Amino acid sequence: MSVRELVVLGTASQVPTRHRNHNGYVLRWDGEALLFDPGEGTQRQMLRAGVAAHDLTRLCVTHFHGDHSLGLAGVIQRINLDRVPHPVTAHYPASGQRFFDRLRYATAYRETAELREEPITGDGTLAATAAFTLQARRLSHPVESYGYRLVEPDGRRMLPERLAAHGITGADIGRLQREGELRGVTLDQVSEPRPGQRFAFVMDTRLCEGVYELAEGCDLLVIESTFLDQDAGLAEEYGHLTAGQAASVAARAGVRHLVLTHFSQRYDDPGEFARQARAAGYAGELTVAEDLMRVPVPRRR
Repeated sequence: MSVRELVVLGTASQVPTRHRNHNGYVLRWDGEALLFDPGEGTQRQMLRAGVAAHDLTRLCVTHFHGDHSLGLAGVIQRINLDRVPHPVTAHYPASGQRFFDRLRYATAYRETAELREEPITGDGTLAATAAFTLQARRLSHPVESYGYRLVEPDGRRMLPERLAAHGITGADIGRLQREGELRGVTLDQVSEPRPGQRFAFVMDTRLCEGVYELAEGCDLLVIESTFLDQDAGLAEEYGHLTAGQAASVAARAGVRHLVLTHFSQRYDDPGEFARQARAAGYAGELTVAEDLMRVPVPRRR
């Protein structure tokens, strides 16, 4: 059975708190599991969340600030300790190659797994599989940073009433899907377009074109909202978003489910992020992320 869900491992920005671990997010997408921005403590949070090293197929780092990458050392060594049998691909900004090298070889260990390094050199497609296309877009932060976008290919939804009207049943339905026509009946006559699902992961950034491109039409958008709106000046200075800015992006982009995360330790009331997101005009499904939360990808449109 396929599973598509976000597993939240940590939601703190810069400094972990008693209730929030450093960043870490796992997107389960059918047979793949993509780990985004593993900060300190990610390996332990994976254990608590029931995510095994064997599950991981890709490591996706937006940038090389510590709260987004210091957990790489432990995760990579765990992948090797557990002798993960399939290749694991690592995506990260090419400008941070020296940081990735240091984290990959932070201490002595035995390499038993295949870790494929695929550094990002600019906007574009990182991987194209039968299940999805993984893309990257440049963001606006003091160090080079990229957001990620996963897009499922569009498909078609078969319409039972039309199939029945044309007398097409059983194995003939599959044949029609494969061949596009059966006994003079075309696929278009008995089906309708089904948009593929879309997911985006947007971390440390100011508002920029890349944020909007990543968010466009997403079923699930995970986006930083480090600051509340009254601290917009700090957000601009340090290269971050406010709750209202993140929500405005989601509203403009037609996002179905918005997940706010990466919260500054200065705020005690998580509910204020939700209130400001609603005040900014976002009317879709809204989640203020908490550690170890599981968020399902919305059903197909």
